[in-house]
Amino acid sequence: MSSLNPILTWHSIDALLNAKRTGWQEVVITLDLGLTQITALVSSRRVTLPNGQWLHWETLENHAGNPNGCYALVDNNSLKKIQLFSTELNRLYTLMPVMDREKSTAPTMLISGIPMHRIKKTNPWRDTKEKTRAAGPFTGAVLDTATGLGYTAIAAAQTANHVITIELDPTVHEICRANPWSQRLFEPEKITRLIGDTDDLIREMDDESFTQIIHDPPMFSLAGHLYSASFYHQLYRVLKKRGKVFHYIGNPKSKSGRSVTNSVIQRFQDVGFTRIQHRPRAFGIVAQKV
Repeated sequence: MSSLNPILTWHSIDALLNAKRTGWQEVVITLDLGLTQITALVSSRRVTLPNGQWLHWETLENHAGNPNGCYALVDNNSLKKIQLFSTELNRLYTLMPVMDREKSTAPTMLISGIPMHRIKKTNPWRDTKEKTRAAGPFTGAVLDTATGLGYTAIAAAQTANHVITIELDPTVHEICRANPWSQRLFEPEKITRLIGDTDDLIREMDDESFTQIIHDPPMFSLAGHLYSASFYHQLYRVLKKRGKVFHYIGNPKSKSGRSVTNSVIQRFQDVGFTRIQHRPRAFGIVAQKV
């Protein structure tokens, strides 16, 4: 079990309540969003976890039925939703559980109610793998322009020499610290975490610093400057020759996706990128500096 606070979701809470109704004395659940499983002891009064922590049934019943919440057990019989508000950006961040084939998997994060990963017919970790497969294989130094929950940086760091990842809002790092799937983000020997606007920080970086870049920005309405020709010029400048950039855009079959894809391709060509290719499974494009 993770050294972090145990985390319960609607799925694990439902399993516990069902065990009580059916008279089971033990039930297998996950307390780290699917990474491992534990056996909880069930009695008429409460649920007892392997580490000795416990929960009254009333507490569980009060948090049942909410599919969007991850609840940390902060002490005996107290559940706290993993959710933080950023006064700086006026955004609410919520860790949201995801089920895949009836099993818990890597969660996503709601940004003011909008999921930051694809979760329809996929899951956040598989979504990340599609992006990194399009941009990889990773060698040398890699730039990840938008940290989020850190999945992209973690996946790239498995083979890259080093990854620099940039997050605009420090509040997001606090959500990451509570997420079991984000813990490798805090391994400093492989990943350097920076806080700030990528458009500002990239201008301080040396020419030809990276072999690959993963550019997965927020939607255009939240970060339009990260879709500009000026910013793409900076991506081109810091990329090594024969290096690749992956740009996540969104569903290329949607009306907005087609429009954004076409405009991104045009601006990429204008700043010098070549070999621009669609990666429909990854919802983005790949381009190269030659």
